[in-house]
Amino acid sequence: MNLKLALAAVIILVAVAALTMVLFRSENNTSYSGTNNVTQTQHRSFVMHDVPRPLPGFGFEDAEGRSMTLSDFEGAVVLLNVWATWCVPCREEMPTLDALQAELGNSVFKVIALSIDRAGADVVQDFYSEIGIRHLDLFIDPTMKTTTALGIPGLPTTLLIDRNGRELGRLVGPTEWATAEMIKFLETHIYTD
Repeated sequence: MNLKLALAAVIILVAVAALTMVLFRSENNTSYSGTNNVTQTQHRSFVMHDVPRPLPGFGFEDAEGRSMTLSDFEGAVVLLNVWATWCVPCREEMPTLDALQAELGNSVFKVIALSIDRAGADVVQDFYSEIGIRHLDLFIDPTMKTTTALGIPGLPTTLLIDRNGRELGRLVGPTEWATAEMIKFLETHIYTD
């Protein structure tokens, strides 16, 4: 029975991710309408909030299985990318997230690529090895509870989080993370927040 539930959850997430991608591409990267506290300011499909939003508590694990939360990164701006190895757009953007971490990652900025693979950390590690990921640490939530806690509509979804653990904005769908334009955009939040 648990296997059937897991398979159903995966199918639903894939369908939601595909639908989300289609909707966002067909809207030509326009912002959400009717959403409170959201500016019309966007960058490469980021929808930035008028005021930072508190995030609910949620947990995940590192590669060694140690429990972690966002508070472990307090004091740093975090780019939280929720993804899975079975998500094709996620797989395609992962090298650019790795390049972004190599370019900007330091004590004040961290890319957290949070996998929701139910198969565990070994699947993610195999994927990292296969495509040559060298700069991203491995983080995983095999329970997939993160998606519900954060209201993730599809994969990949990326949240820009300030030093105090509040959401500044989010981007649903894949993007090129290591472009000069994206780096400049992120630096404005890293060094001014």
